[in-house]
Amino acid sequence: MAGKIKNRWELIKKFIEFFKSKHHREIPSASLIPENDPTVLFTTAGMHPLVPYLQGQGHPLGRRLVNVQKCIRTRDIDEVGNETHHTFFEMLGNWSLGDYWKKEAIEYSFEFLTKVLGFEKEKIAVSCFAGDKDAPRDVESAEVWRRLGVKDERIAFLSKAENWWEPAGESGPCGPDTEMFYWIGSDKELPEKFDVEDKRWVEIGNDVLMQYNKVGEGKYEGLEQKNVDFGGGVERTVAVLLGLDDNYKTPEFWPIIQEIEKLSERKYDESVVGDGAHPPSMKRVLGDNNSSVLSNISSNKRAMRIIADHIKAAVFILGDERGIKPSNLGQGYVLRRLIRRAIRYGRLLGIEDNFTVHVAKSVLPIYPDYQELHRNHKFIFEELDLEEERFKKTLEKGLKKFEQVAKDEIITGREAFLLFQSFGFPIEMTVELANEKNVKIDLEEYNDEFKRHQDLSRTASSGQFKSGLADDSEKTKRLHTATHILVE
Repeated sequence: MAGKIKNRWELIKKFIEFFKSKHHREIPSASLIPENDPTVLFTTAGMHPLVPYLQGQGHPLGRRLVNVQKCIRTRDIDEVGNETHHTFFEMLGNWSLGDYWKKEAIEYSFEFLTKVLGFEKEKIAVSCFAGDKDAPRDVESAEVWRRLGVKDERIAFLSKAENWWEPAGESGPCGPDTEMFYWIGSDKELPEKFDVEDKRWVEIGNDVLMQYNKVGEGKYEGLEQKNVDFGGGVERTVAVLLGLDDNYKTPEFWPIIQEIEKLSERKYDESVVGDGAHPPSMKRVLGDNNSSVLSNISSNKRAMRIIADHIKAAVFILGDERGIKPSNLGQGYVLRRLIRRAIRYGRLLGIEDNFTVHVAKSVLPIYPDYQELHRNHKFIFEELDLEEERFKKTLEKGLKKFEQVAKDEIITGREAFLLFQSFGFPIEMTVELANEKNVKIDLEEYNDEFKRHQDLSRTASSGQFKSGLADDSEKTKRLHTATHILVE
């Protein structure tokens, strides 16, 4: 397997060629900004632009389609910083619009993974829908996998939470799915039985079997036609093919990380304080049992991943043919948050000068096939620079506020949260500043405030914002536009 495919472009080329050989017609990637769809802010999956055709409308290119769709998902924006979470990603997709069904879909997926990409059959495991009151157990898919050589021990039946595709909004096409996993651990440790909780089993693909239409909460009707949607993340697949357990070390991210290394004069694989040790003064600031915060402070990786991810996403949103600018509303609001969060983490790395344009310039060569990015590069760079200048003024206000609250021996959790909520200071930045002044922080109270804020936002989102946006982080911030510096 190693050496066959080296980057996103080679993977995409193989994928498109394979499905063209199976009589699929290629369609272009849709805009990141959905057209005439108020239920979502961004295109979140390859199926999103195809909803009318999944519901029975005829597609002009036929019933078998293939493409690679650019996507933005901000539901997990606060999770970005680990090895695999991304805001922007590319999704491999092939569709049957009322044509073939489970047998052919699974056979195509298996053939592509094993024959084209070279994944070893012995290291593949799958999951299928276990069934519930809304839909039966998916024994058909499991039987197809068995015939292809996947052992019973490698087939897991999971609940709706794991093996069911829901629509992005409150209604729309949905159904069970069957997911494919690949073992990335050592051959000696390869287990007989598939354990979905073992992180060494990495998801590499997903066949969504759409046979229902959700018409309300807990209410499903049969679709007029049965559809199949395969989805596979480009970034994760490339990482597995290259034998990497960190997506940020793939050719799709590493040039961006290298630029951040140059700008910060720090190394991705090194800790901020050299050997990972924390000065006693910082431990006094945080107190005991706060190893996660200490870890975030000591790790260059997390900050560099956030910057690389967020600036890449910002480049694609700014460069989109539908033209979005940072603003206080909708997509522009999310864009503003991404840029400013990247800037904050740049400051944590010690980057004081404007840097977002330099990082953005390292993104463009990775994606020569997205001509809109290159056509709009001046606009992208200008907007990034403008937003960075605006946020500089905000950070200056935040530093003045910090000086006020740091006059006492301890910064309360409420005060630390105010710095985050109103001035864009991540807790790591506040901890660094407090350490310089040898002032303690009530981190337990901060965590309580943060959780209360999240709970409040989720409650509001189920009522006032019950519009299917499905982006908790966006809704959280929008509830507080009166005080949030993110919208100043």
